[in-house]
Formats: sequence, C-alpha cells, structure tokens
Amino acid sequence: MANLLFQQARESVENAEKAQAGQVDLCPIETVNVAKNALSSAYANSTVAEKKQLHELQDRLDQLQ
Repeated sequence: MANLLFQQARESVENAEKAQAGQVDLCPIETVNVAKNALSSAYANSTVAEKKQLHELQDRLDQLQ
C-alpha cells in the first residue's frame, strides 16, 4: 500500500520548487509552508526508507528558503 502522506509531501515540494521558479501561478511562501507541513506529517508515518527520501526532500525545500 502506498503511503499517501509521503506522496503528498513529494508533490508539495515539487510545487514549491515550481512556484519558486515561476513555473506555476502559486505563492512561493505558501507552497513552502504547505510542503513543510506535508513533510512533517509524512515523516511521522513513514518507513525507514521513506524517511531517507523525506530527508532529501527537506534538503531540497531548505534550498528554496
């Protein structure tokens, strides 16, 4: 079974990256905040392998700030 929170976190980080680059009509600050919340929720409910990937997503998000 796929971890939906993990998928949402990944998509949220991708949206934040796109917003920062001006590729989508979304507020970059809001998308970063959404991604932070999604990462936090996903981390609490993830496997060890997913946590490693979430850490990488967090690193990508940190580069946007």
